[in-house]
Amino acid sequence: MAEEKNHRFEDALKQLEDVVQKLEKGELPLEDSLAAFERGIGLVRQLSQRLEEVEQRVEVLLKSEAGKLVLRPMREEEQ
Repeated sequence: MAEEKNHRFEDALKQLEDVVQKLEKGELPLEDSLAAFERGIGLVRQLSQRLEEVEQRVEVLLKSEAGKLVLRPMREEEQ
């Protein structure tokens, strides 16, 4: 499931890059440029939301007294 979400993130990022390239060329008619811009904004929002979700799941690695790595959730004050 995580791999699928990552794959979708990468796909959305590639789509956004394609939209930006099209807009930067400046060769699209006005209506097509507006539609591409709207698509780009939607992708930015989708990507931002996904990044926020991932950020909330970040875990901090700690070394235990025995020298082993232990995972623990990030505390609020560490964010």
